[in-house]
Amino acid sequence: MTNDNLINPINDGTFSSLNRAEKLRQAASNGIDLLVIGGGITGAGIALNAASRGIRTLVVEMQDFAAGTSSRSTKLVHGGLRYLKQFEIGVVAEVGKERAIVYENGPHVTTPEWMMLPFYRGGTFGPIMTSLGLRVYDFLAGVKRGERRLMFNTEQTLLKEPLLKREGLLGSGYYVEYRTDDARLTIEVMKKAVELGAISVNYAKVESFLYEGDQLIGASISDQISGEVYELKAPTIVNATGPWVDELRDKDGSKQGKTLRLTKGVHLVFDRSRFPLSQAVYFDTPDGRMVFAIPREGKTYFGTTDTNYTGDIAHPQVTEQDRSYLLNAVNQIFPSLKLVDPDIESSWAGLRPLIQQEGKDPSEISRRDEVFVSPTGLISIAGGKLTGYRKMAESVVQRVVERLAVKGITSNRSSDTKHIPISGGEVGGSEGFPKYVEARIAEGVAAGLSPESAERLARQYGSNASKLFRYAEDERVRKVAEQYEVVLDLAAELHYAIYEECVVKPADFWIRRTGKLFFNIAEVHQWSNAVHAMMAQLLGWNDSQSQQYREELVVFTYEASTAVH
Repeated sequence: MTNDNLINPINDGTFSSLNRAEKLRQAASNGIDLLVIGGGITGAGIALNAASRGIRTLVVEMQDFAAGTSSRSTKLVHGGLRYLKQFEIGVVAEVGKERAIVYENGPHVTTPEWMMLPFYRGGTFGPIMTSLGLRVYDFLAGVKRGERRLMFNTEQTLLKEPLLKREGLLGSGYYVEYRTDDARLTIEVMKKAVELGAISVNYAKVESFLYEGDQLIGASISDQISGEVYELKAPTIVNATGPWVDELRDKDGSKQGKTLRLTKGVHLVFDRSRFPLSQAVYFDTPDGRMVFAIPREGKTYFGTTDTNYTGDIAHPQVTEQDRSYLLNAVNQIFPSLKLVDPDIESSWAGLRPLIQQEGKDPSEISRRDEVFVSPTGLISIAGGKLTGYRKMAESVVQRVVERLAVKGITSNRSSDTKHIPISGGEVGGSEGFPKYVEARIAEGVAAGLSPESAERLARQYGSNASKLFRYAEDERVRKVAEQYEVVLDLAAELHYAIYEECVVKPADFWIRRTGKLFFNIAEVHQWSNAVHAMMAQLLGWNDSQSQQYREELVVFTYEASTAVH
């Protein structure tokens, strides 16, 4: 496909990978009020809050959006039950309420998941403490009436989940967590920020900071795809780089006082035929860790570990020790399964950027966030959880507004992100979402998709599903699908991802836009060559780029299914 035949995106192309360089040039020439470094959920949330206030915002991310922690979590919008055990009452109350907001603003990426908390003779929890703890949790977190805790006896527990170990089982608590697609949540928040006026560019790395005297006034940014370098002035700069926060503080010469402590969390994925879990389960291991087993899309995933980490921040890996630890834990609570290493279909390792607390084990460290402002003016946000991204953003942007006011730049708008649906979230809230999905199926079928594919796209993309259906109807998309012999829904997803979700590389598509590397790795094996060829044609890669991107995906695919020594 030549450039003359490139498809016009359904919107104005402000989040297309084809205009990344133009957006950087635009920001450099027109000026910005705020530079946000880091394209994870924290940076996306800050961009949304700032853009909604009319602050001219640029986000730069040196990898792909959500490539770090924000695509490698347990994929739960926690209500904060684990913090109750640590007596962090304020955290429980805040994140419990925040998860309801996250859900209502994007029910296509977040959904309630009833969680079972079994208790055993001699275990950490007993029936009285579990019942009391969940009741207090319901109160503090403001849990809706229909989602408040239930208590089951042994027989009721085994009816819900027959795979549980029977020996010593006394019963269980039953409460609601919220399962999410962390990477897609990040992308949808970022897309909403772009819709409201932010500029957001992936594969754009801050190489150095610019100063006037002792004050920070901008950054030198290199395009990791083209190699072009931009010097960009910005009166306020936010460091929202997650595990890299201290590296940026070091670059600024302001890494003093509190620092980060990185811990690694690993998750394993099994096919449902081998791990036929009926019910999400949250339980404690012999060493006192709490772990989750969660059914999702024909798979079951399980985790997590929590170990100190000092390796390559951009490339944490699953080790044989990690896999062995988790297999032992899962076989203790589900002994009939007898899961072994070859049963693992996929896996991922992610890092938690926690604020250092001396003398504490990784699982004991607080997940609270904290804002640091350096003498040069660099604002850094560290710690925190996926669930609290919106409140973290409010705190950071308030600091931004105050600093801009000192420099004579005022924002007359307040932000109410509590009531702003994220991209794809215009579906009538959680109550309206099922009806919305049902109504979209006929539209997808009319575009040439099967009812099953139409429903899947409607559930995954929410109110943006109609855009994907229009791509499916486009004759040029159909010709590309026929040329490379791929199914139409996959071709539509790929075009949408390139033109409206800033996909640059195959790994972006397979890992962070679709999640298939983790939850449908067989489809990656089936279609990766065709998708690679389609992207090469659509994006005009040279031979070197094509080879590099192919090798990258091979490595990611191998690492997802194989442990390192």
